[in-house]
Amino acid sequence: MKINMTWQGAMKFSATADNNAVTLDAKSPIGQGSAMTPKELVATGLGGCTAMDVAALFKKHKQNPSTFTVDVDLDVSKGTYPTVFTKAMITFSATGEVSKDVFVDAVTASQTKYCGVSAMLCKAFPIHYQVILNNEKIAEGQSHFGD
Repeated sequence: MKINMTWQGAMKFSATADNNAVTLDAKSPIGQGSAMTPKELVATGLGGCTAMDVAALFKKHKQNPSTFTVDVDLDVSKGTYPTVFTKAMITFSATGEVSKDVFVDAVTASQTKYCGVSAMLCKAFPIHYQVILNNEKIAEGQSHFGD
């Protein structure tokens, strides 16, 4: 994997990989806050990786949720520099005709076997998750890979 970072001026950069681009910026007053920060992109990578795992497993098991969302909530260190993530909570929510067992198994598989981003980041801080189906919490756990 290779990423090219091109400076756009001030604190704004364009990152390109395989002809796909994303813009980064810093928050004001150093930047203009016109794009996600690098830490926000790491959080997006965490959410995106596990969301894609679960979506692929939904497809494999012929599940068709009406809605499916993944929220990533990260705690950040305070009073230290540099600030780092200290803990994450990932909330997987779906509505519709989805098997409870398939949903829980898909999230568990993602957070213990498939999600490479979770596998890397859980070495640095704990990642907890909860699974909500039709507005009811049906499972919770913590990411672990080969422990």
